[in-house]
Amino acid sequence: MNIIVCIKRVPDTETRIKVGEDGVAIDVTGVNYVLNPYDEYAVEEAIRIKEKDKSTKITVICYGPGESTKEIRTALAMGCDDGVLIKDEGASARSPDAVSSILSSAIEGREYDLLLFGKQAVDDDAGAVGAMTATRLKLPFVASINALELSEGKAVAKRDVEGGVQTFEAPLPASFSAQKGLNEPRLPALKGIMKAKKKKIEELGPGEAEDKIRVQKMEMPEQRSGGKIVGEGAEAVVELVRLLREEAKVL
Repeated sequence: MNIIVCIKRVPDTETRIKVGEDGVAIDVTGVNYVLNPYDEYAVEEAIRIKEKDKSTKITVICYGPGESTKEIRTALAMGCDDGVLIKDEGASARSPDAVSSILSSAIEGREYDLLLFGKQAVDDDAGAVGAMTATRLKLPFVASINALELSEGKAVAKRDVEGGVQTFEAPLPASFSAQKGLNEPRLPALKGIMKAKKKKIEELGPGEAEDKIRVQKMEMPEQRSGGKIVGEGAEAVVELVRLLREEAKVL
């Protein structure tokens, strides 16, 4: 079994984001970057498959700047075997379509039975790269799974929907995107961290890809105004209704 997991370097969700001077990207000064949280579920699932079948080989592929080796080594420390960096210092500005084109070019020609993604990256929340890449590679694709079973050349995946669960079956090779609930990602052990430091990461160029979507403007949401206490008990209802009608204009 050969598994490829596509990962992304993203700002830590606890980082306070500021819009850059150009108005179309964030100010990266002091920003801490991490492995995309949804990608952690994809990495963990691949490792769990490997624990059941010791012959499994896991390759992580990341499209990003040179510093993305840190996130690749995080995945290697968790238990993945090989890392590939498609190096591009301008990767964060690329559209999902361009990213999927670059990833699919890097994946073509490699042996794999399973292609995994996180359901979305927490920086742009596009949730499109996995589906686009699978489409370019002509693979069956199921998004946002929270259960996966492999047997006899096929995969059975499940995902929650409102009021129930959907079950999908696909022949291998196939592609899936992972969401919270699929598993609980492990923390890298010291042995894994030391081993990952010594591993050589394959480096590729991004090639050519067209951006069909571009960010025109980025701005922070308006600050909410302070609340107002209009009174207590039943006596406050009349004043509250008046304010909602005359000031807030929501009635």
